[in-house]
Amino acid sequence: MLAFLPFAAAAEPGDVRTFKSPQTTTAHLRIHGSTDIENFAAVIADYQRLSPGTEVEYSDLVAQDIYSRFLRTAPRQRPDLLISSGMDLQTKLANDGHALAHRSPATAGLPAWSQWRHEAFGISYEPIVIVYNKRLLAPAQVPRTRRQLLALLRDPAAKLAGRVGTYDVGRSSVGYLLATQDHQLGSMAGALQAALGDNRVVLEERTGPLLDRVARGQLALAYNVLGSYAQARIDAGAPLGIVLPEDYTLVLLRTALIPREAANAVEAGRFLDYLLSPRGQAVLARQVGLQPIRSPSGAPLAPQAGDGARVRALRPIPLGPGLLVYLDALKRRQFLDAWRSTVQPQTAKPAAAAGP
Repeated sequence: MLAFLPFAAAAEPGDVRTFKSPQTTTAHLRIHGSTDIENFAAVIADYQRLSPGTEVEYSDLVAQDIYSRFLRTAPRQRPDLLISSGMDLQTKLANDGHALAHRSPATAGLPAWSQWRHEAFGISYEPIVIVYNKRLLAPAQVPRTRRQLLALLRDPAAKLAGRVGTYDVGRSSVGYLLATQDHQLGSMAGALQAALGDNRVVLEERTGPLLDRVARGQLALAYNVLGSYAQARIDAGAPLGIVLPEDYTLVLLRTALIPREAANAVEAGRFLDYLLSPRGQAVLARQVGLQPIRSPSGAPLAPQAGDGARVRALRPIPLGPGLLVYLDALKRRQFLDAWRSTVQPQTAKPAAAAGP
């Protein structure tokens, strides 16, 4: 029988739960993940049907904490598997020699953009969207591109001051990744930042509080949000709408990595293979709301999976050394200083020189 420790209340960042093995325990697996524990519990339960002797300890952490705690922890006490939406931080761990290579039939044939050096693996394909409250924005007002969003933010009649939100780039590693990708891909990033600042944008570290504010009507819309979380709220009846921007839609890969010092690397590899299997991908889609990296047939998903203009606009963020550019301490400090000077002009101050 599945047991949840230490409690069964709604999880908060930093929560740790142990999923007892249904049968005699033969293996222990420790996972640090940025997927909400309430959602990921179904994935663990399904894996334990295949491996009933495995006890799983899952720590629910934000992506930045997965990275920083890993580096602070003594090698022999580190977890067996990291699963993070901070794909740039996962890439840095691999680049710095902290990842164990993993090759298996499940990883063979993955698209080149969804794995790096057989050490970092994308397990899901997650569009980054604009979320809006359908009761507050009429269909004709809903921005379909960043240019339309900029025009809406600049329109005094829209009355969006204090009613638009996004990630706090200084605290959210995912927000930082998306903001730097915007600057690399689009020429409007600076203007959008300034318009957000002019509208006293509300900043949050995590997706949940942003969506809560939009669903309650405190915010009319939120920019650069993880689409899977928004879709889950819609499925539960929240009055939300989703826009995949038609100029380009960033696609984030939730990324798995087995630490080099993992005490249970073999079991971690089995769990990773399960996540990439047709069964695991189906559970991620059905129970967690994450779009699979592979199609239902098991074939790798192409970057243009789907159809129509929205599909042509999809821009998967590839795993690889390109993600390390903005993790350089000087570049990070310069980017955050510039971001704060436009988005938070009243409170802007120099960024700390520490790493990501």
